[in-house]
Amino acid sequence: MCNHFIFLSFNCIFENIFWTMATNKNILFKGIRFLAISLPLLFIGPTIINSSFKNKEHELYYIVLSVGILCCILGMYLIYKGVTTMVKALFND
Repeated sequence: MCNHFIFLSFNCIFENIFWTMATNKNILFKGIRFLAISLPLLFIGPTIINSSFKNKEHELYYIVLSVGILCCILGMYLIYKGVTTMVKALFND
């Protein structure tokens, strides 16, 4: 299967590993979906927090601040969930 020169030997090794490794692709894409959802939340959360700190005298300050903190926490949780889901898919736990 691998009739390549020495400089392509690493590609041949990885090719053999991935052909023999059974990966559940549905679970892997589910983990990637979690990570894709968490990426915008990690940018939106600090932006909302910064906006709330600029408007401390406004009556909705605490509500906007709590929404920003919840966005950050949800983004971190989705990263955790995505990475653990991808590990389960890769190592068949």
